[in-house]
Amino acid sequence: MTNSAPIDDVPIGSEGIRLGQFLKFAGVLDSGGDVKEAIIDGLVTVNGEVDRRRGRQLQIGDVVGFDGRRLRVRP
Repeated sequence: MTNSAPIDDVPIGSEGIRLGQFLKFAGVLDSGGDVKEAIIDGLVTVNGEVDRRRGRQLQIGDVVGFDGRRLRVRP
């Protein structure tokens, strides 16, 4: 499946960040509860695949997808 949504770069100022933190940092979701629910429900992808691990360590260049948006982790 190909996602044609544009990719927005999100500079995090470090080498890595956890998935749940990234979703809040990028302004995609406001609360930790919303983040947890979205991830558990399988609504979040990392590099095109559903990932249900809120604590997953993202690396520079990873692309997170949620609600029709794609966000790339940048230093």
